[in-house]
Amino acid sequence: MLTPDFLFSLANPLAALGWLLLLLAPRWRGTRAVVLSGALPLLLAATYVVLIGYQTLAHPVAGAGFGSLAEVGALFGEPWALLAGWVHYLCFDLAVGAWETRDAQRRGVPHLVLIPCLAATFLLGPLGLLLYCGLRRRWQPAPLAARL
Repeated sequence: MLTPDFLFSLANPLAALGWLLLLLAPRWRGTRAVVLSGALPLLLAATYVVLIGYQTLAHPVAGAGFGSLAEVGALFGEPWALLAGWVHYLCFDLAVGAWETRDAQRRGVPHLVLIPCLAATFLLGPLGLLLYCGLRRRWQPAPLAARL
């Protein structure tokens, strides 16, 4: 039977695989096909949609919603909603990391310089995005002919 705990145990390693590919093999054909193409973040997005739909239809929570912190707290007290929220984080952080990697490659940012931004995005989402956005200002995009 599918439980929130079981699905959590699948989602985490899947997202971790995406992050390892971004960190260790950013130019590998497999990384381009699985992560940089958006395939893995989109799989997580589809998983989120199914989870939030299932939670909303099969496990509605009285007093839950997005209108107050108390309502959000009530929502995340339900394991299916908590799992959906976690997959939401996994999806968006990985999508941001993939964008950072694609943009860095386009701009010629050395990968070793990008790694701290990716690590921060993985661990602290918005902090990594802020770091990368500050960093990317130092590199102009490479001419299109140089990227082909």
